[in-house]
Amino acid sequence: MDFLQLARERYSVRSFKDTPVEQEKLERILEAGRIAPTARNNQPQRIKVITGADLPKVDEFTPCRYGAPLVLLVCYDKTVCAPAPVFETGGTGQVDVGIVATHMMLEAPELGLGSCWVMHFDPKKAAELFGLPETIIPMTVLAIGYPAEDGTPSELHSQRMNVQNMLM
Repeated sequence: MDFLQLARERYSVRSFKDTPVEQEKLERILEAGRIAPTARNNQPQRIKVITGADLPKVDEFTPCRYGAPLVLLVCYDKTVCAPAPVFETGGTGQVDVGIVATHMMLEAPELGLGSCWVMHFDPKKAAELFGLPETIIPMTVLAIGYPAEDGTPSELHSQRMNVQNMLM
């Protein structure tokens, strides 16, 4: 698929089928995250793959799983981030995770899957429930799966500003 077509058509799925995501598709999504660029190629991303019996734990730290059968808790290891004077804390971890999560999110529709980038979650609760070390910082949640038949893009999905409004 042409990238701009993919970018236009991809939407945040908020209703998933309970069909499990095949291992091969998960591996491709993780590969997309693995090859994402990071500052100095330090690769601070750490990803917790959550499926099956662990999914109810996700519901304890976010109301936004939307029934997804696969959740990726995308984190960074603060001990391996590149330093970045522009950020007060965390070095480049937050930006690196944003790039990694975007790569994975954009690979999903290529595989017939949908995703939803979730920022409404309790990172401390997520870290506690999954026993993450203090150096691993949860930054976002990707809910992934097959979109339900009744799933549609938000009415706001296609509302975009004019390119001229972006320019300064």
